[in-house]
Amino acid sequence: MSGFEQTPAEMAPVPHQYHLKKTVVLVGMMGAGKTAVGRALAAKLGRPFLDSDHEIEAAANLTVPEIFERDGETFFRKRESEVIARLLEEAPGILSTGGGAFLAEINRENISKKGVSVCLNADLDLLWNRVRHKTTRPLLRTAHPQATLAELYRQRVPIYQLADLQVMCAPHLSIDAMTNRVIETLLTRPDVLERTDA
Repeated sequence: MSGFEQTPAEMAPVPHQYHLKKTVVLVGMMGAGKTAVGRALAAKLGRPFLDSDHEIEAAANLTVPEIFERDGETFFRKRESEVIARLLEEAPGILSTGGGAFLAEINRENISKKGVSVCLNADLDLLWNRVRHKTTRPLLRTAHPQATLAELYRQRVPIYQLADLQVMCAPHLSIDAMTNRVIETLLTRPDVLERTDA
C-alpha cells in the first residue's frame, strides 16, 4: 500500500455548513418528491426530517389509507392540522406534508407564522408517471385514477402557488440535484437559511 492513497474523507468534497432558522415545509402534489427531497435536504442541512403523514400514522397506529377508510377524510384533515401545528413548534427542521395539507387555511397560516412553505412544482405528466403504479394513494382509488389526478391538479395548483417559495421539478433531475435546487432557493431568504462557511 503506497503512502499516497487518499482516504474517502479526503476525496469527498467538503459539504457546506448551513444555519437553518425556520422549519422548511415542503408542499405540493402527490408524486412531487416531497419525502425523497425532504430526506436529502435534511441530511444536507444537518437537521431532522419529519413527515406529517408518518406522524399521523404513528399516533393512530394505522396507515393513511386505513384512516381514510375507517374515519373519513374530514377526520384525517383535523389530525393533520394538529400534527403540523405541533411539529412547527419543534426546533427548525424539514417537514414533508401530504398533498392536501396546504389546502387548509389554518395550515397555511401556521406555516407562514412559524416556518416557510416551499412548493415542489411538477407538471401533470411527471406526477402521473411517478404515482401510476403506487397503491398507497387513497384519493386515486377510483375507476379513472389519471382523470382523478388531473382534477386534483386543476383544483390544487392555484393554492400551491400561494407558497412562499416555488421550486420547479424536472424529469431529468436526480434527488440530489433537486435538493441543491431547493437549497439555492432557500438561500434567497436569509431569514430562513444561511451558509456559515461562506
